[in-house]
Amino acid sequence: MNISEAVFLGVLQGITEFLPVSSSGHLVLAEYFLGLQGTSLAFDVTLHIGTLLAVMAFFFKDWAGMLRSIMPGGHEAKERKLLLYLMAGTVPGAVAGFLLEHAVSTYLRSPWVVVATLAGVALLLGLAEKLARLEKSFSSLGLPDAVLIGISQALAIIPGVSRSGITMTCGLFLGFSREAAARFSFLLSAPIIAGAGLYEALKLMNTNTHITLNFLWGFLASAVSGYLVIAFLMNYLKNNTFYPFVVYRLFLSAIVAALLLF
Repeated sequence: MNISEAVFLGVLQGITEFLPVSSSGHLVLAEYFLGLQGTSLAFDVTLHIGTLLAVMAFFFKDWAGMLRSIMPGGHEAKERKLLLYLMAGTVPGAVAGFLLEHAVSTYLRSPWVVVATLAGVALLLGLAEKLARLEKSFSSLGLPDAVLIGISQALAIIPGVSRSGITMTCGLFLGFSREAAARFSFLLSAPIIAGAGLYEALKLMNTNTHITLNFLWGFLASAVSGYLVIAFLMNYLKNNTFYPFVVYRLFLSAIVAALLLF
């Protein structure tokens, strides 16, 4: 893997991790159609750390408030509740990842699975957008909402579903504004990205892993692109819908199906 491939994969990870289009689905397609296979587990961990840094940096005030809320003398009740909601929302995805990772990586890393999930979640997102009430703000988030969104996040272990896509879809169905749904989705991504990165890092113990300059380029590419995508989407959703992403997912699904068939 050269520097250009490392940067490409870093940008691909940073963009698709936070847009509702599926990072795992795009990775499967890149591996299948572009032959970009053989990226090491260590490099995957590096890209995860980059996207984690992006979401931690963009929502720094939120994380700082949650940290203060659990320190001795902390009085930030709202931030303490938010931390509780993030913990509750993370559990379903963590359990699904732990129990089903091998089965998914063995049986579901297929372009045809990605075709189906890209289209399926696109239709769900489109329906959620059409029926969206958009009446609940971020401050009205409750524990049941966090748990339901967390359960939806567990489905993202399947390539093509999209962690951000399915959690934002669930948020819309629950009546949240687009911006509120996106904000909780992004915050909820941090524990799951950190957990996945740590789990993969543990696999690297007692292995002869060689860190190269490409790792740094991939890390920087995923961190910078991830931060810019979060900033873009949070601003975009103030006055715009998810329909462009619905169209993109359906278009990509159709193109991939056509390539596989013909």
